[in-house]
Amino acid sequence: MTTLVPVLGDQLSLNISSLLGRDRTQTVVLMVEVHEETVYVKHHKAKLAYVLSAMRHHAELLRSEGWQVDYVTLDEPENAGSFTGELARAIERHAPEHICVTEAGEWRVKAMLDSWPDRFDVPVTLYTDDRFLASHAEFEAWAEGRKQLRMEYFYRDMRRKSGLLMDGNDPAGGQWNYDAENRKPAQRDSAIPRPLHFTPDAITRDVMQLVASHFGDHIGSMDSFGFAVTRADALKQQTHFLDHVLAHFGDFQDAMLTDEPFLWHSILSPYINSGLLDPLELCKEVEQRYRDGYIPINAAEGFVRQVIGWREYVRGIYWLAGPDYVLRNALGAKRPLPSFYWTGQTDMHCLSQAIGQTREFAYAHHIQRLMITGNFALLIGVDPQEVHEWYLAVYADAYEWVELPNTLGMSQFADGGMLASKPYAASGAYINRMSDYCRTCRYDVKSKTGPDACPFNALYWDFIARNEATLRGNPRMAMPYKNWERMSAADKSALQRQATKFLETLG
Repeated sequence: MTTLVPVLGDQLSLNISSLLGRDRTQTVVLMVEVHEETVYVKHHKAKLAYVLSAMRHHAELLRSEGWQVDYVTLDEPENAGSFTGELARAIERHAPEHICVTEAGEWRVKAMLDSWPDRFDVPVTLYTDDRFLASHAEFEAWAEGRKQLRMEYFYRDMRRKSGLLMDGNDPAGGQWNYDAENRKPAQRDSAIPRPLHFTPDAITRDVMQLVASHFGDHIGSMDSFGFAVTRADALKQQTHFLDHVLAHFGDFQDAMLTDEPFLWHSILSPYINSGLLDPLELCKEVEQRYRDGYIPINAAEGFVRQVIGWREYVRGIYWLAGPDYVLRNALGAKRPLPSFYWTGQTDMHCLSQAIGQTREFAYAHHIQRLMITGNFALLIGVDPQEVHEWYLAVYADAYEWVELPNTLGMSQFADGGMLASKPYAASGAYINRMSDYCRTCRYDVKSKTGPDACPFNALYWDFIARNEATLRGNPRMAMPYKNWERMSAADKSALQRQATKFLETLG
C-alpha cells in the first residue's frame, strides 16, 4: 500500500504532521516546483531562490533520512505548472491508495487542497499543522464574544499554555510585557552585530541561474544572497543570534540606522515560516538564556512576544477573518502604489533606505515595514491590496497568512480596527526619534510646509483631516484630533495645500 505525501514549500520540517509515524518503505513524498506558485505575485528574485533552494536541500535531507522523494523541478519538460496537475501525474506514476497532506497555510492553497477529494479517485486526509501553539478552533474559541481581539490578552494565554517565561502562575520578572523598555534609538558603533552569510553551494547556484533565466523582470537582486537553505545552517544562524545578538534585541528592536539593515534583529523569520526552524524550540532556547542570566528580561520577553504572541495572533486573525479579508478597505484608499516602491529611487532618505535594502536582501525589519514604507502608503492613501501584494512579493519571510494581517490590518488599518486599535500613522518626528535617517535627508524633518519640508509632516495632518469621519470616534485618536482642532484655519489650509502639492508629484 503506497501513501503519497505532498510536502509544500512552507512545510520543510522533518516532523511535519503528514509524515509522523509513517512507514518509510510504503510512503512517497512528493515535492514540486510549479509556475503558479512563483508568479501569483512577482516574488523577489532572492525570495524565489531561497524557497526553491531550501526545498531542494530539504528533499536531500528527507532522502538521507530514508524517505523516498519524488521531486519535480520547475524546468522539467513535463511539469504541468500547477500543484494539482503535478499531483495528477504523481498518481499515475505511483498509483497510491491514500494521499496525506498537512493543512494549508493560506486560503488560496486551502482551496486547492479541498478540491483534491473531488478531483481524484484517491482518499485524501488532511492533518493539522501542529507547528503552531494555537489551533484554528482554539483561536476561534478565544475570539468568540470579544468586542476587541487584542493581541496582548491572547499572548498571555499563549504564555500560560506554553509555560514560557512563567514563574508558576505569574510572568517572569513580574510583568507580562516589557515593550516600554524596547524603544531605544541605536548608536552607530563597532558593536553592531552582523548575521552569518552562507555562500551558495552547487544546488543554490543552479537555482539562482534558474531564477535569473525565468524571472529576470522580478524585483530585486541575488548579488548579496546569503540565506541559510538547510536546517543545519539555519540552526547556525539561530545560535549566532542567541550568542551575539539577543541580549540587545529588546533595547533596539525599533531602531533604524542608515546602511545598517540588520542591527540586533534575528533574521530568522524566513526559516521559521518555511519550516527549517521550530518556533517553540527557539523560544525555549531564548528563555534558557534568560534563566541562565545571559540576557535581560526585556530581550527575552520581547522576542517571545513576537513569536508566540504576535505570529500566532496574526495567523489566528487571518483564518478567522476569512478569504474576503484581503478585500477590506475601511478608509477607502484608492491611490496606486508609487513606482519608487519597486525602484527605490526617491529622495526621501528613509524610504530609499528601507526599499533599497529590500531590493538587495529581500529583508527589512518590522519597524521599517510598519513605520516607513507602511506609514507612507497609509498617509497617501494607497489601495491596501496594492500594498499587500508588494509586501507579499518583496520579503523572503512573506507568506499570506502572516503578511496579510500585518499589512492590511496593522499597517494600513484597512480592516477598520479588527486587528489594530488605531492607525499606525506618524509624522517625520517619529522617524527622526527612532533613526538617523533624517540627518542626511534632503528634506527638513522639522519643517511642515515649504519646498524643503519633510513630506511626512503635511501628509500626516492631511491623513487626519481626510479620514476624520471614520477615525474621530476612535478613543486612541482623540489627541491628534484635539491638536487638529487647535490649529488655525490658515495653518490647516497650508498643511493641506502642502500635502496636495506633494501628492501631485507622485502622479
